[in-house]
Amino acid sequence: MRETERMPVAGRLPWVLVLPAVLGLVFLVLPLAGLLVRAPWSTLGQRLTEPQVLEALRLSLVTATIATLICLVLGVPLAWCLARLSFPGRRVVRALVTVPLVLPPVVGGVALLLALGRRGLVGQWLDSTFGITLPFTTAGVVVAEAFVAMPFLVISVEGALRAADLRFEDAAATLGASRWVVFRRVTLPLIAPGIVAGSVLCWARALGEFGATITFAGNFPGQTQTMPLAVYLALETEPEAAIVLSLVLLAVSVIILASLRDRWVNSP
Repeated sequence: MRETERMPVAGRLPWVLVLPAVLGLVFLVLPLAGLLVRAPWSTLGQRLTEPQVLEALRLSLVTATIATLICLVLGVPLAWCLARLSFPGRRVVRALVTVPLVLPPVVGGVALLLALGRRGLVGQWLDSTFGITLPFTTAGVVVAEAFVAMPFLVISVEGALRAADLRFEDAAATLGASRWVVFRRVTLPLIAPGIVAGSVLCWARALGEFGATITFAGNFPGQTQTMPLAVYLALETEPEAAIVLSLVLLAVSVIILASLRDRWVNSP
């Protein structure tokens, strides 16, 4: 009886929305289809084993992983402060945290140069005091990727913290647990799916970072040339190599997003 009652609702489907939806899907899928159709499948294996491809892939995986670890160490406490503490200017702090999401990556690279370059606000002190130079180094790649990727982690973890049931934390505190014990034994397990989801998105964003990286770290093979930078360079000289590199990034992105949705977004 309930199924028959629902049929008229389905029959009143607003078809005026279907056509724009299909066009939107085509708009998003068509470029990916073009990439797959034009890919040099016959020489794909040979091109994937080329030294410059393997080196760019290795550097991308290493730097994205390190950047994600840095974001975890710094981003989880930041998200906790935004979600659980009330302090003057919290909205301003939240806005500043999300600025890299909308800031053009090249502008982010310029800002990093002005802050952490040899003559930057902090960079000149690091250079003169500790002899640390970040621009145009592998460490600079990690910094650039962490800068643009951390908001994804912070937003995800903050949302998980706001959705968590505070009664469990209150019960643990009532039983005499310290704040650190409550956070470690109660809060972290509660928000673990949000942390994992944020970490995956953070890693994927770091893996695909281009603008801030090339501006702050340059494009030196084996040192700062990540996969997106290698794609840009190959596109000018060897388009087929650029397609192969793009396919690798596309495959990684699809695998990450598919696993993320199946395991975390749809979890009860």
